[in-house]
Amino acid sequence: MTVDNGLIVSFGEMLIDFVPTESGVSLAEAPGFLNAPGGAPANVAIAVSRLGGKAAFVGKLGDDEFGHMLAGILKQNGVSGEGILFDQGARTALAFVTLRADGEREFMFYRNPSADMLLTADELNLELIRSANVFHYGSISLIVEPCRSAHLKAMEVAKEAGALLSYDPNLRLPLWPSAEEARKQIMSIWDKAEVIKVSDNELEFLTGSDKIDDETALSLWHNNLKLLLVTLGEKGCRYYTKNFRGTVDGFHVKAVDTTGAGDSFVGALLCKIVKDRSVLEEEAKLREVLKYANACGAITTTKKGAIPALPTEPEVLTLVKG
Repeated sequence: MTVDNGLIVSFGEMLIDFVPTESGVSLAEAPGFLNAPGGAPANVAIAVSRLGGKAAFVGKLGDDEFGHMLAGILKQNGVSGEGILFDQGARTALAFVTLRADGEREFMFYRNPSADMLLTADELNLELIRSANVFHYGSISLIVEPCRSAHLKAMEVAKEAGALLSYDPNLRLPLWPSAEEARKQIMSIWDKAEVIKVSDNELEFLTGSDKIDDETALSLWHNNLKLLLVTLGEKGCRYYTKNFRGTVDGFHVKAVDTTGAGDSFVGALLCKIVKDRSVLEEEAKLREVLKYANACGAITTTKKGAIPALPTEPEVLTLVKG
């Protein structure tokens, strides 16, 4: 089945990341901060659009300067804003991000509550959700009500309308009441998704194993799954389907900031799946797509901030062919 213009709808949070102007310092030591738009589902939507795909974002922002700035950024990047709502009583979420010397990051969140947490099932643009070819989401929207119910409803409506469900748990432990609750809620919707991507760290967290191997990964397999992916940072990714499995190597680049690399990878993958679902059944095609997605992730680590770093197709092809 080939769809030229399949819509990818991304559901969840969008927020402002405050990133220190200097790497390798604690938040308290940072001389200043750049405000960088972020939030994994929003990053995925923009990644899709940058690569020439058709994307929409569903979520709630504060009716404040930051919220309107974020809606504007989605629009500038060609993402449909039909699913965006504004809350007059709550602020847009903020996160202060520490960039360690190696480009990895730590987070401190300001959400008490933030607008994204207050999205209700009644407010959903069901028409937009039903028009999705792929419906993508994370787990942050499962943390509290009413957003959790809105998430479950959106997933159900998308599935009934025939969308492929894509899940990247995108674990942010500081946002959950406890590690146990995070594990329980992330797994509560596990068997619904047909495409799941986890990082090596998330694999360890969800399975309780310290081994990143096939046996550990396959303990997360379920019968509705078409593709399970484990990303390994610069080492690339592993893939598992009902009929085959393997590893695709990553690209070596000088990483400055890993923010958004996983979202870029997911956006690239979904762009390709929406054009040609047989990617999920044919190993040679899937390997090509994952090489492309790895290149997207790698390029994203070479600049600060997620959205400014998301690549266009020519940039990706240069790295893939190089």
